[in-house]
Amino acid sequence: MMSRPNKPLLQALFALLFALCLAGPGRAASEKSFIQVPDEAEAKTVAVDMGVRAQAVVRLLFVGDIMLDDGPGKAIAAGKDPFADFADEFRAADVRIGNLECPIATSGQPLANKIFTFRASPAVIDTLSGRFDALSVANNHSGDYGREAFLETLTLLDMAGIKPFGGGRNLSEAHAPYWVEKGGLKIAVLAYNEFKPRAFEAGPDWAGVAWSEDTHVLRDIQAARAAGADIVIPFMHWGWERERVPSERQKQLARLMIDNGADAVVGGHPHVTQGSDLYKGKPIIYSLGNFVFDGFELPAAREGWLLQMTVSSDGVRDWKLIPAYMDGEGLPRKLPPVPVAPAPASVPSTADIVSAPAPTPAATR
Repeated sequence: MMSRPNKPLLQALFALLFALCLAGPGRAASEKSFIQVPDEAEAKTVAVDMGVRAQAVVRLLFVGDIMLDDGPGKAIAAGKDPFADFADEFRAADVRIGNLECPIATSGQPLANKIFTFRASPAVIDTLSGRFDALSVANNHSGDYGREAFLETLTLLDMAGIKPFGGGRNLSEAHAPYWVEKGGLKIAVLAYNEFKPRAFEAGPDWAGVAWSEDTHVLRDIQAARAAGADIVIPFMHWGWERERVPSERQKQLARLMIDNGADAVVGGHPHVTQGSDLYKGKPIIYSLGNFVFDGFELPAAREGWLLQMTVSSDGVRDWKLIPAYMDGEGLPRKLPPVPVAPAPASVPSTADIVSAPAPTPAATR
């Protein structure tokens, strides 16, 4: 096979010949030192430098728990867009990912042994469509109305062009990554739940979510690498609710995932943010908190984060956390709610004051 000509070298040679023709035979020897021909190593270095400058990047956006029943569901039915305040952030991202914390269906019955069960109307799909590229269903509320409603949710998301992941019609589908291929990059996003009930875990031939079993998680990360993933990001549903500090279990598993090939770890479920960490130069965001959710009295549960993350073939280039504040309907806002000043105590007028009668001598002790 013929080798490809060295283009920079050929260009330099043509320049030398042209200069010699202009100089004539008498001047060629004296002026040839002004013509510098780059060697092959130098040409390769230039090519590598230009390749680095032109390296593709992908901008990811992650948000936390999205619950579209109750207050948010009523707001959507009234014509409100729960994502309107962050429309610019959604537009700026190449890939937008969140955690869908409820089935979207008309079928099924609420599980009798759960205190809180959610189910959103299929009408909310139009609100999600065009905003999200993929939604994790690996959480403790996807099975609130049983497998029939879960399967309806998967179908509705697929029809809307939103990829459900972290759950599926069987075990293999539930553990399959959400693949992103942009600008020559291959990105694998995996999702797992490790908060009860485990009864809704997917099986060999039944639907459910991907359960966070350490050996399975590490195997999936390694399989994604073997399949050609440049970037691997596990999206975890873990930790204790309303705890502002990650547990030792979260810290241990996050580091284990990075040791086995993950480039970043993103989490949710506690309904509050839990801070971030770096391990071997790779980011761990333990909990993004809530994004669309109502019914919480705890102030910390009415705040969440959006995560903007830029990745390349070298890994995570940069990342940024943007605060979101839930209003009374559970919809995210850029600004915190203005505290309502307590009403001033009313001062009774003299006309409202009724003097008590003086006690009689008989009532006095």
